[in-house]
Amino acid sequence: MLTQTTSRVLEPSDLDAALAVLDRDPVANAFVAARVQIAGLDPWRLGGEMWGWYEDGILTSMCYAGANLVPICATPRAVRAFADRARRTGRRCSSIVGPAEPTAALWQLLEPRWGPAREVRARQPLLVTDRVPDAVAPDPYVRRVRKDELETIMPACVAMFTEEVGVSPLAGDGGLLYQARVAELVGSGRSFARFDADGNVIFKAEIGAATDRACQIQGVWVAPEHRGNGVAAPGMAAVLRYALADVAPVVSLYVNDFNTPARRTYATVGFREVGAFMSVLF
Repeated sequence: MLTQTTSRVLEPSDLDAALAVLDRDPVANAFVAARVQIAGLDPWRLGGEMWGWYEDGILTSMCYAGANLVPICATPRAVRAFADRARRTGRRCSSIVGPAEPTAALWQLLEPRWGPAREVRARQPLLVTDRVPDAVAPDPYVRRVRKDELETIMPACVAMFTEEVGVSPLAGDGGLLYQARVAELVGSGRSFARFDADGNVIFKAEIGAATDRACQIQGVWVAPEHRGNGVAAPGMAAVLRYALADVAPVVSLYVNDFNTPARRTYATVGFREVGAFMSVLF
């Protein structure tokens, strides 16, 4: 038995303990919880290692180390242990993202070795809602994207990602991984859009991470020529209706604090702020 503070890479036999940690904050941990529920803790299936921090033999904090580095319920001592491990292994992730306080502490320890970052977004409000708004009618033209519409939705997804992250998802592998992810969301019925009469995308959003406790909306995008025309709020209300009816009882998202139009839209459809995330982009 582990009788003191220590960290180690978790194994498949640690699954129940890991799920218990994730369940302590189902909204903030939705991204990692969704992956673990599907893939378990085997690094090959999970797409990365799960580092655990133990106090008196009890798993209290974790850190997902894959394409993203994500601290989970991480105490200050756990953050220091995760930073030590991350320094030893070297940077393999494209971002550090998670609740703002432990993510900031982790980055402070890693920046001398891993810096500089391409961009640091120090405060991204975490928003939640559990109801469809009364004051905004869902857009009746927003619907699930069909599998045969993948080529139609893909340019809008690429445009959203490039605008949001600052680099194209087609760089590196030519977009194979990104296209596979979009296809997965379309195939699972979690990609939504409104198309005009010519089949062009006016509005789109996806339900990304999803567990039975909470799901996370991502990739919200309005075609530039339709911005400011009242498209976003009814579109979001429609996606909320699908999410709450079919996926989870709580819907969340996080948004850049400087994105005033988006924050206004999310407030209009009833999202409330419950915390903040931070992202360090490489």
